[in-house]
Amino acid sequence: MADPHDPSDDFEYHSSGLELAGKTGDWSIRCKDVVKRLGGVPVLNGLNVSFPEDTITVVLGPSGTGKSVLIKHIIGLMFPDSGEVFVKDQSVSKLAMPELLELRRKIGVLFQDGALFGSMSVYDNVAFPLRQHTDMTEAAIAERVTQRLRDVGLGEAMDDAPSQLSGGMRKRAGFARALVMEPDVVIFDEPDSGLDPVRTALLCELIQEMHSIYKGTYIVVTHNIASARQIGEYIAVLWRGRIVEAGDAERMFSSDNDFVRQFLSGSAEGPLTMD
Repeated sequence: MADPHDPSDDFEYHSSGLELAGKTGDWSIRCKDVVKRLGGVPVLNGLNVSFPEDTITVVLGPSGTGKSVLIKHIIGLMFPDSGEVFVKDQSVSKLAMPELLELRRKIGVLFQDGALFGSMSVYDNVAFPLRQHTDMTEAAIAERVTQRLRDVGLGEAMDDAPSQLSGGMRKRAGFARALVMEPDVVIFDEPDSGLDPVRTALLCELIQEMHSIYKGTYIVVTHNIASARQIGEYIAVLWRGRIVEAGDAERMFSSDNDFVRQFLSGSAEGPLTMD
């Protein structure tokens, strides 16, 4: 339950997502009444949110508002204290371990720093999931890894070590690895972290390009409004463990909700403070 003294209760929360957007189609991921406490403090506070199939969804919110915890619930690294998370109509917390591992193989993740193995070449980093989780031949692995590295513009860097790459190149290598298993869902955890505005824009272009080719459910978790404007087809704004409002990008950037309007405009005036 929400803290009765929480000032965020002074305005209306919306949890109906797709209905607000007037969007039709299938849900890929649904979170229903999800509560998660860490150290006794509610991080996800009755969260209701859904992510549409074959869409780039941007989850926006201030730092410390539950975005990373949401990602861990979708992947099955955390489970709710109450409520349920459904991925492709499967309740994640009810899956046996073999089923959970199979689900994770269908989810690609691009972590903030790329999370590359420093002792491996770029090629071997991208090949790693295929070698671990499939019985593909090395020839088949080579074909797919080479294609994914070319997709992200790293065809000439496959023999390099991660330490030889720039920050933007490490992100792209991590993106290639996230795509190599041909996942149904790709999650981007603060992909613009540490990048300058130009490289952020270029990475966003790459995300759009790869989505147009490979489709799937893309979830971009960030607090960067410029990134949300560039790539967000569907936007969910998270604050204090709940969705303030969700909908298509046009609707969200013209929202009359006090918090959404303040956050998306970067205004100092509104319910969001330095606290």
